[in-house]
Amino acid sequence: MSGVSGAALPYLRPASASASHAASGLQPVAPDDTDAAASSFRIDVSQVKLLSGAKPISVADNPVLHDLMATNWLMTHGANAAQSTVSDDAPENTYAEVKVDGQVVATLYNGGSSTMTNAAAAKIGKLEDPPGLGGPDLAQWRADQYAARLGGTVEKAPTALTQSQWTPRESSSTTYSREQLDAAFQAMLAEGQKASAQQHASYLASRTQAGTSANFSA
Repeated sequence: MSGVSGAALPYLRPASASASHAASGLQPVAPDDTDAAASSFRIDVSQVKLLSGAKPISVADNPVLHDLMATNWLMTHGANAAQSTVSDDAPENTYAEVKVDGQVVATLYNGGSSTMTNAAAAKIGKLEDPPGLGGPDLAQWRADQYAARLGGTVEKAPTALTQSQWTPRESSSTTYSREQLDAAFQAMLAEGQKASAQQHASYLASRTQAGTSANFSA
């Protein structure tokens, strides 16, 4: 009700207004200009015209909407998620640790990414990676640089991979072929029809159950 009470409705009068007038013997107040203005906002039904030649448009007939819905369906159903969903910085992807005085200050991962403490990051500063370097080779290069700048040591993890063992992650893409989009759209329609049929069957079952359990006693 907050939307109604907050709206500007100057022509409304409280329900107690007429009772207060009757008790005091005062005559009802004549409508003011605001009431007249409010009552003038009316629709002339004679001016309303029916649309001629209008017809509903199917989503299948709209190429842009068709492809957009198909793309969303593909993304939702993980068409591009065939590879492992384990993140690069997961513990099982650890390449090495950099320690200073026995404390871990930086962790390197097989994909080349790294994490470190704020204090270590402040000491290392800006560090430009060599162009074209990636995976375990990048992790090793970074580990050596971190250890040199922090005065620490590099300890390789049992989960460290060699460059030949490492498989780069494929970049996800939202570009699909015409065949993929059309197949996804048909699968989406079939999925919707199946859901509607299940809901309809559930509704009929609930109505039947309600009818058999009704109490007809007088």
